[in-house]
Amino acid sequence: MIKFVVHEEPVAQGRPRVTTKNGKPRLYDPDKSKHFKQLVAMIAKQYAPETLLDCPLVLRITFYRSIPTRFTKAERRQIQSGELRPITKPDIDNYVKAIKDALNKVIWTDDSKVVDLHAGKYYSDKPRVEIEILELSA
Repeated sequence: MIKFVVHEEPVAQGRPRVTTKNGKPRLYDPDKSKHFKQLVAMIAKQYAPETLLDCPLVLRITFYRSIPTRFTKAERRQIQSGELRPITKPDIDNYVKAIKDALNKVIWTDDSKVVDLHAGKYYSDKPRVEIEILELSA
């Protein structure tokens, strides 16, 4: 099992941007997405196996977003009890996409190896992303 935490505000995968070079379109990541994925990859390298994982994997990701300042004390109590969770954009699948892309060629050979995925969005005073990767046993 590989388990680590990225102690930063989660960033969702942004829509690719397009530019042209010599008359040919070129797609690239928005800066915010690019820098977050680089950070995740840098942290993941510290936990990377000697050889890239090339087997069925279970991926568990928990995203903890900052608590908006507009929330009342009652809403903050609901957050503490787990009753109030983020239902606003960005979508959870865009958060997951950023993590899976960042871990390609760092932890696994390709993100297609992820066959079981568990993800959740929560609020917290300490924004972070908790990542756990398990090899699926036969």
